[in-house]
Amino acid sequence: MNKNLLNELYFKAFRSGNPLFLFIGINILVFLVIGLIAVAEFLSGVGTSTSDWISRQLSMPANLQTLAYKPWTIITYMFLQRDVLHILFNLLWLYWMGMIFLDFLNKRQFIFTYLAGGITGALLYLLAYNTLPAFTGLAQNSILLGSSASVMAVVIATATLVPDYTIRLLLFGTVRLKYLAIAYFVLDIIGMGGGNPGGSIAHIGGAILGFVFIKQLNSGRDLSKILKKRSRLKVVQNKNTTRSETIHADQETIDKILDKISKSGYDSLNKAEKEALFKASKK
Repeated sequence: MNKNLLNELYFKAFRSGNPLFLFIGINILVFLVIGLIAVAEFLSGVGTSTSDWISRQLSMPANLQTLAYKPWTIITYMFLQRDVLHILFNLLWLYWMGMIFLDFLNKRQFIFTYLAGGITGALLYLLAYNTLPAFTGLAQNSILLGSSASVMAVVIATATLVPDYTIRLLLFGTVRLKYLAIAYFVLDIIGMGGGNPGGSIAHIGGAILGFVFIKQLNSGRDLSKILKKRSRLKVVQNKNTTRSETIHADQETIDKILDKISKSGYDSLNKAEKEALFKASKK
């Protein structure tokens, strides 16, 4: 592969400051490292002990006692995939929905949705596998891995924010995001009775987080502010208004625009509102 292309991909993923590309880059990097180790072990005839060990250290166990010794896995599991189709499907959806998400909201809100969606999915998975009769005895040997819960959170958040936003899908043509999200969610409900119930439960947890986050945001409460760095108070004098008042006014304007999108769709915005939303998403 061309060295310049590798440098460009590295810069885009890890130096551009775009969290969407960062998370995609981390997922791909973890997949490639573990995959290449597995191939080297297989060709050398020693099995796949190292690659499997790394996967076990990154995937989240359903057993609470085991999890107590591996608490980091509630975060690392959402960056681990071992199957090509699994990572391809997840990252394509993350890219498509993430681009739309970042057109309307800011980077901090995207980071929160991805991470909190993954954590919520993990917690619902743990709750189900340690309380529901259907999973009695399964928690001991069950693990959770994959970015699906985080991706689901981004998908549902985007669809809740701009439900009438349309995209074109192969075979289906133009589809509104709200219908796509409903179909995605229903498939996961049905999936709980299939071969991967744990994954479907985690997806539902991510979906709930994405929905609640946007509903709270439309109500004026930005849950992602827990990630905001606290800075020292600065007094700024201005003839007309203070900086804090300006920020508050801007937030009120954005909240009104988001509420209008939720009720009437993105196309209902005028040019000034679209520009204000675009500028806010870059802050």
